[in-house]
This record gives sequence, structure tokens and C-alpha cells, in this order.
Amino acid sequence: MTKKYAIGIDYGTESGRVLLVDIENGEEIAAHVTRYPHGVIDERLPNSDIVLEPDWALQQPDDYLAVLRHSVPAVLQSSGIDPKQVIGIGIDFTACTVLPVDEKGEPLCFQEEFRNEPHAYVKLWKHHAAQEEANRINETAERLEASFLSRYGGKTSSEWMVAKAWQILNEAPVIYDRADRIMEAADWVVLQLTSSSIRSSCCAGYKALWHKTEGYPSKDFFQALDPRLENFVETKLQGEICTLGSKAGELTAEWAALLGLEPGTAVAVGIIDAHAGAAGSGAVHAGQMVMAMGTSLCHMLLSDKEIHAEGICGVVEDGIVPGLFGYEAGQPAVGDLFGWFVEQGVPDYVKVEAAREGISVHAYLEKLARELKPGQTGLLALDWWNGNRSVLVDADLSGLLVGMTLQTKPQDIYRCLLEAAAFGTRKIIETFEQAGVKVNELIACGGLPERNRLLMQIFADVTGREIKVADSTQTTALGAAIFGAVAAGAERGGYESIVEAASRMTRVRQESYKPNLEHSYVYDELYMEYNRLHELFGRGGFDVMKALKRIQLKQEELASP
Repeated sequence: MTKKYAIGIDYGTESGRVLLVDIENGEEIAAHVTRYPHGVIDERLPNSDIVLEPDWALQQPDDYLAVLRHSVPAVLQSSGIDPKQVIGIGIDFTACTVLPVDEKGEPLCFQEEFRNEPHAYVKLWKHHAAQEEANRINETAERLEASFLSRYGGKTSSEWMVAKAWQILNEAPVIYDRADRIMEAADWVVLQLTSSSIRSSCCAGYKALWHKTEGYPSKDFFQALDPRLENFVETKLQGEICTLGSKAGELTAEWAALLGLEPGTAVAVGIIDAHAGAAGSGAVHAGQMVMAMGTSLCHMLLSDKEIHAEGICGVVEDGIVPGLFGYEAGQPAVGDLFGWFVEQGVPDYVKVEAAREGISVHAYLEKLARELKPGQTGLLALDWWNGNRSVLVDADLSGLLVGMTLQTKPQDIYRCLLEAAAFGTRKIIETFEQAGVKVNELIACGGLPERNRLLMQIFADVTGREIKVADSTQTTALGAAIFGAVAAGAERGGYESIVEAASRMTRVRQESYKPNLEHSYVYDELYMEYNRLHELFGRGGFDVMKALKRIQLKQEELASP
């Protein structure tokens, strides 16, 4: 019997990864990574003197095509398989990552007249400059008692589609008017490969306020936001919405030639990266929560019932696995938080010692921090260096570190930041369960579980729960490949359902992280103090974080030429 393969294409924040998978058993045959040539654009536009304001995060969409052009041929060449054996392609993407395009689907930033217009570029998921628009969306939805708001924990985010699109309209109306559509990047890549203008129900549900039975918010709601937005859905969100596991289209002859694949290869509807990681971790049953741990941390929970809980980033029917309700929550800085400290806060002598031992600074700090007991640092932190996504949903919040003395050492701070991330996750889990949605099993995936064993043990100790780890180190790409195999269908040698495909293509490791009860008792006490800080700084009792931000923005405006 001829082997069949699927390709998963995982678009992250800094790079794109292509994974070739044997669909019979999930064996990962070959992988290749292409770093985005332009990276994250958060200081100035490429090849220009245009300086970006704070909280901006853009990308150049041709970087996404570079991943296709370089990494797909690379995995085919290194594997030596016959391209005819590849039956499906799946694509996952950071979200909400959006771009304005013309009637041909060409990004407006490709056009010469808009090369120096920031709003013509991709707005990356962590673009937070639309917070004012998000605030006004929330205020209007509350005033009008809009039904959709409860599905998102009572608040929408500056990271999402409507806020970002409205920012374009407010600050660059020419770009808004010229845009035939404003698209999720996942849908845009699918459009390139297939010429099919399909929108993902996953992206639309979690990031654009769409509902399976109710559709998008009404024209009356958009008109109340801004009369210019009355026809926003009809004019900017065109395209059929298809569910996960569906075939969005087939690979065009042009792209087949560029990639070295067969024309007609099935291409799945796009999916958000963390949601793909759930399938790639084997989580396809109610009560399972997947923690996708990388630069940020996304919590994906499956349930057989719909309950609306405070601050949850969304509940969407069929949003992760068809037939179940998928809940999303998250922390917008975890790996990024630890990386910030290593890059900006570690003294030179630590770097010298790490180099002397031949290990990374992260590994060296982990080694030193492992020698400390819970509470021994005397420190406590709020993990909001990139705002709060759950449960407060407020990008204007910032980080906090309490307890510093002249005796504080770098490893103390490092361990404190690890603990803060775990406290943030515990807060999310408790919020789910207090609302009536059970969390029966925790599965971790992503880069952090592979690199930082201390972090994983702290997460187990803080939550008081066993944490299993997905066997694959590339769960998002594997999950995308699973959706590609389902899009191909049984008639082409693929699968009929996500559950069937995941049961064959995924597994968890035998080793897991179990809580140390002695440590958990101490962390229970520290978590009580974390909660006090969470409520004081997060719910308006002490508004210093936002006051500092207002002063900063004012002074930056005065300092700008």
C-alpha cells in the first residue's frame, strides 16, 4: 500500500515551519523553518524613515510566501518522497493577524503608492494600538446589550479584527476605502494557494465576533459604533465561512509548480495556531485543556456545553474540534517575558558564567533558580509585560515586580517570573471551573515544555495538577497536517474526522509533571497574594499602570520630531 503524507504549515511570530507527516502514524518525516526576512516590524517601516508609534506590530506579507517558496520544496527534497503521495495541506497562523487587500487579493502594501503607509501592512496579532477602538466596542456592546459580548467574557480585545479594522478607518481612511477585503492572514495564504476566498470559521468565530447561528453582529451595532462601519461585514468581510476540517480548495497549477507538489492537492480551511496545537496534542475530548506554550501561552479547552465566563477570549461551537465547544484563553507574554529579562535585565557576569559552562543564559538561570525553594526569593510578580488577555482583557496593563531588595539576585527574578506565568494560568483555570466548565486534563505543547523543565514543574506545583506533555515538539504544524489529512478525505487516503486522524497521528509522552505537595502548599499562600495584586491593579482599584502609560505616550509625542 502506497504511503500517504500531509503537510502542515505553521506560521508563527518570527518564522514559518513546514512539516511533512506520515498520516498513518504521525511520524514526522521532515521539517524546515524559514525566518521572516522582515521579522516583526515594531520600530519603523522597512526601507523608510517612517517611525511606528508604541504598541504597533506589523509584518510584510511576502515573508509568508517566502515560507512556502523555501520550506515546502526543502522538506520534499530532504524526504525524497514522490510529491504524488502528499494528499493534503493544512495551514495554521497566529491570530488575529490581518491585512487589507485589493479585489485581486493583493496586499495594499505591495502597491507603490502605499509602501510608506503603516496601515497598508499586516497587523500582527500583538498589535495593540487599537485599544481605544476596543474600549469603544465594549462600551457600545454593553450599552446595547449585544448578545455576542457574553461569548467573549464581557470584553473584546484590541488584538481582534473589528478593532484593528476600525483603527484603519480612523487613522487611514484611504486605505480602508481602497481595501476590497480585510483578511485574516491564514485565509489570505489559503487564497494564494487555491484562488478560493474562504474564511475560516475558527478565525471568524474567535477573532471577528461571528457565530454559527447568529452570524456577525448586526448592521445596527456597527452603525452605532460608527456610521461609516454600517456595511463593514458586507464590504470588508466577504467570503464563504467554512468549518475546520473542510477543504477550502485545491492547489493551483501555478503554486504546485512553485512548491513541487501536484495540482489539485487538497488545502484545508485555515486554523489559528494554538487551536491546531490542540489537535496536534491529541486533545479531542471534552475536559481536555491544551496549553500551547511559546512566546505567548494559549489555553484551549474542549467542552460539551456552552457557558459564558468572565474574560475568556471566546467560546465557539466547532471552534477546535467539530461537535464540541472550544474555549480560548491566554497570556500574551510568557516566553517573551523570560526572553525580555534575559536580554534586558541580566548583568554581564551571569552571561560570562553561562558562557564558561557552555550553556545558554536561560539554561544557566534555570539551573540557579532550581536551587531555590518556593517563596525563598521574597518576590512576587504580575505577568502583564504585554498586557492581560485573560481574564481582565486589558492591553493597557503592565508588569509588576514586588519585593526587590539589595540582596535580590538575577536567578530570584527569573524564578519569580516563571512563577508569575504559572499563577496567571491558575487564575484562568479557576475562572473556567467557577463558571461551570470542568478542566479534567492538562496537556502542554510548544517550545517551552521542551526547553524548561523547571517551568513545567512550577506549573504543576502552582496548579496542583499533573501536566502531560505532547510527544511532538511541533504540535501546531502536526495539527495543521492533521487538518490537511481530513481535508483530503477518505477517498484520497485521508480521514473522515479530526477525532479519527488525531487518534492515529498523535500521542503524549510517558513522563509527566506531578505536583510536589510541599511546594503546592507554599504556592497556595503566594497565589493568594498574587490574587490581591491582580484585583488591585487589574480592576481599577489602583490605576497607576494606566497613568504611567498616559504620561509615557504624552512625553513621546512631545519628543517626536
